[in-house]
Amino acid sequence: MVEVVLQIRLNNVADAYALYKASYGDYRLAGKLARYLADEIGHEGMFVKDLSHLGVTLEQINATDVYPATAKTMGYLRIATDERGPAPVALWDWYLEWWSDRYMQAITDAAAREFGAQCTHGAQAHIDLDDSHGHDDMMFATTAQAVEAYGSANKAYADLEIFLDLGTELYTQMFDETVTSRAAV
Repeated sequence: MVEVVLQIRLNNVADAYALYKASYGDYRLAGKLARYLADEIGHEGMFVKDLSHLGVTLEQINATDVYPATAKTMGYLRIATDERGPAPVALWDWYLEWWSDRYMQAITDAAAREFGAQCTHGAQAHIDLDDSHGHDDMMFATTAQAVEAYGSANKAYADLEIFLDLGTELYTQMFDETVTSRAAV
């Protein structure tokens, strides 16, 4: 969950940069990106509250470095946005929403069983908020518009392959730091 907090903060920066790039010519797209960013700003607080029930402080969260795969993802998004405009970030946001729709409820339910429901109220609120705002569908439409204006299907598919590789790298890093390191003890 600490990584989620850190990722949300960094994603908001990436979204703001994509919005900045879109504002130089495609106001409709910029408006959609602005609505999404406005919906997402502050969501890390939901997870911070959950972490506080586990004894993790905001100071500890702020002192934590992101995993290398997260840093690589954010670097990729910055470079890709510089080169190709907001399409890669819009696609990244859709990918996160798609992934969340498919897996976050099961993860949150498992965490509630393991640590108690009080430790997952924020995560559940985030899932419920995303569902009520239709973020998966919203970002799919936004991505389609961004790819049409700033990219191509081939570039979008190439970005998705990179996102899948970076996601695999992130979860491998998390697994190694948690499960594998505990097994060695």
